[in-house]
Amino acid sequence: MIDIHSHILPGIDDGAPDLNTSLAMAELAVADGIQVVIATPHVDGSGYLTMAMINTAVDQLNSVLQKRGLGLIVFPGAELQFHAAKQLVDQYCLASGSFFLLEFPHSHLPADALDLIYTFIQKGLTPIIAHPERNREISMEPGKLSSLVGAGAKVQITASSLTGELGTSAQICARFLLKNNLVHFMATDSHSPNFRKPILSKAVKKAKTYLSREGALALVRDNPLAILPEGYSLR
Repeated sequence: MIDIHSHILPGIDDGAPDLNTSLAMAELAVADGIQVVIATPHVDGSGYLTMAMINTAVDQLNSVLQKRGLGLIVFPGAELQFHAAKQLVDQYCLASGSFFLLEFPHSHLPADALDLIYTFIQKGLTPIIAHPERNREISMEPGKLSSLVGAGAKVQITASSLTGELGTSAQICARFLLKNNLVHFMATDSHSPNFRKPILSKAVKKAKTYLSREGALALVRDNPLAILPEGYSLR
């Protein structure tokens, strides 16, 4: 499996505070069958975190993972906040490709969201809307995502939303989005070995309740493969 949303890099944001935590997260991910993680630290436009810094942190973590014999590969990325995306999107794509992870405010859907989705698509970039089921406005009216998906955006839900660990409203919204074919990726958004754990298998099992087995696996395997460099394959 491939986890496209993770705060596994040590000491960068509110995710893993140190290398030992990153390694504990990696061990859990590997035990769960995750082979690839895209590191997506928060980027808010303040200039604090450059893509060069993210690339360096990813290289350093991959080196340690290889030395420890952990079968996990980390690719660089970012979770780009909506207000900063228009100016910075070219710099913070996932795995140096054309997809990027877009975070809306938790409270609402911005009024210009659809216009910006069209702008990104016209530039040849594909926004992946991060955890919309945890957005207050979307959780109340999940159908509002339909126009954004119709414009070309993709959607990523959080695994622990679907399993109910993040509350009833997030779970109900995640179910609705799955049933209405509005989900393209499922990821952990893991911040530690304990908070939103780096585990996908439980949610994949749950997703099979609403999708076919192939449809559920596509969210963590086939669709994420399109983000990785051309020709990359899982073991």
